[in-house]
Amino acid sequence: MSYTDDFLRTVLKRTKTVAVVGVSLNPVRPSFYVARYLSLKGFTVIPVNPGHAGQRLFGAEVKASLSDIDAKVDMVDIFRRSEAVPPIVDEALEAFPDLQTVWMQIGVEHAEAAAKAEARGVDVVMNRCPKIEYQRLFGELRMGGFNTGIISSKL
Repeated sequence: MSYTDDFLRTVLKRTKTVAVVGVSLNPVRPSFYVARYLSLKGFTVIPVNPGHAGQRLFGAEVKASLSDIDAKVDMVDIFRRSEAVPPIVDEALEAFPDLQTVWMQIGVEHAEAAAKAEARGVDVVMNRCPKIEYQRLFGELRMGGFNTGIISSKL
């Protein structure tokens, strides 16, 4: 899976609302700080986790499933194991007719689910992190991969 910088930049620039599937309320978990980062960068983040449904995170109510979201969603960011991806993609395609992107986090890949989304005209990114790509593409990271000299989950 090779993605051009232009492709990733386009995906991130056009995205306004992100549903983060598998988000954790634990601030040391990657799903928490990626969702927090995206919200601080101006994205509307809709957290999705059935175990935390009804709670609030970054000013938004945590939804139990994608089907519970009544807003337009541009991108679904998946923080789940690869084998859990197909039903998430199916639900996303059903719930969001204008969905633009399915993004699978680092370590998450599912070729068949990706092909299904792409056949519906949805762009797919696998095994990447939107936080890392945003920082890299929009000048927040130097060549070494960080800008502060300290690697932390805190923003």
